[in-house]
Amino acid sequence: MQTREHAGSNRPALMTVQAAQDIEFLVKESEVLTGRPGRIFVVAGADRLRYRVHWHPVGLKVERLDDMGSTLSSQHLLPWEFLEHTLIEAAAAGQLYTPPIGRLG
Repeated sequence: MQTREHAGSNRPALMTVQAAQDIEFLVKESEVLTGRPGRIFVVAGADRLRYRVHWHPVGLKVERLDDMGSTLSSQHLLPWEFLEHTLIEAAAAGQLYTPPIGRLG
């Protein structure tokens, strides 16, 4: 994973998420270190789509967030269903990012 700075803006640095298995690790890392459920992921593009992913023993909960962090929609997915989600496509295309732990706010 790489960190990417947003020059000339107030946006925090974001780490590139490169593979589907990184998402599981990053969610669990965040939950352990912050004590809060889930982790935010951002899909690069004009809309900067934001998602919060919660990892559960039987699957995942994926929430689509608005600009204020409120949940717009929620999906419960089994692990093999998650492999077809937009987040996996974005990671494969090099367009998925997450804030480092110190900037999760």
